Amino acid sequence: MKRTEIKFAVLSAALAAFTLPGLAQSADANAPVTGQSIQQRKDNQQDRIAQGVQSGQLTAGETANLEKKESKLNQEERDMRSEDNGHLTGADKAALNQQQNKLSQQIYQDKHNSATQNTDPKSEVGQRVENQQDRIAQGVKSGQLNAGEAAHLEGNEARVNNEIRNDRAANGGKLTDSEKAQINRQQNRQSRQIYQAKHNGRVR
Repeated sequence: MKRTEIKFAVLSAALAAFTLPGLAQSADANAPVTGQSIQQRKDNQQDRIAQGVQSGQLTAGETANLEKKESKLNQEERDMRSEDNGHLTGADKAALNQQQNKLSQQIYQDKHNSATQNTDPKSEVGQRVENQQDRIAQGVKSGQLNAGEAAHLEGNEARVNNEIRNDRAANGGKLTDSEKAQINRQQNRQSRQIYQAKHNGRVR
């Protein structure tokens, strides 16, 4: 191989190394849409949200907000279908896809901002919170939890997390025994709700 050919090969490899991460990032930001049905697109978004919950990239509050938007889109789709004998028009599909693009971008932004959920807590309370998040993520991933159910559960989880932060702030970073007992009761209720939502027969 000539020296000029070697230089060209090296430059091409270097260019690919810099370009591919950017392409991958762009694809995640916009989510692949070519050739996907409306249902496939929804499944793709839910899988990305579930992965973000599992990895700790999405907090309970962020997840609740994303799932509320997904639930609203699902309702809009049902309304569109009811007006056209169960079908979606080309305009309907375009409108839904455009909104899913916006949601996709928000998923990407939320997963890459500075707000995270601790996935390796040391306290018993923190471990309980993480366990609940893992169960919700599994339910979203498997389809046992639809967007509305996930939004409701993550809203509950966000409120508990906020209460824990406020209690710790008021007590020098610690929780009193009575606060731990109160949080545990709330998490017990949340645990039952997660189970019921995952086994009620409603799927996404």
